[in-house]
Amino acid sequence: MKITSSAISLNVANPEASAKFVTEHFGFTEDMSADGFVSLSHPGVGYNLVYLRTGLSSFKPDRIAADAGQGLLVVWVVDAIDDEYARLQSEGVEIVTPIETEPWGERYFQMIDSNGIVYQLVQWMSAEAMS
Repeated sequence: MKITSSAISLNVANPEASAKFVTEHFGFTEDMSADGFVSLSHPGVGYNLVYLRTGLSSFKPDRIAADAGQGLLVVWVVDAIDDEYARLQSEGVEIVTPIETEPWGERYFQMIDSNGIVYQLVQWMSAEAMS
């Protein structure tokens, strides 16, 4: 099998709102859109991020066509987590988990968009940086 591209598709009540969130705060660009559908890309991310309006008849199987947010994290690894934290706070992004560092070196924080999608930025810290 040869995979030529990939995407993550999330059902949300308002695709345009989530698309605006990631374009304004994370540098994604819109590749295409239609009624109830927005597909975005980013040069540093290896997949398209797609938002579909909940209830679209084209979503199959329909028995799982609920909102995406419950238990889902969209995670991106970054180089300067503290700078990103300060930037996003200054932009008024709703931080739901303040920045913290786990004992195994994962330094992260989480934000949420108006559709309830949680985004997490992570930086993996070296042992030297943690001491």
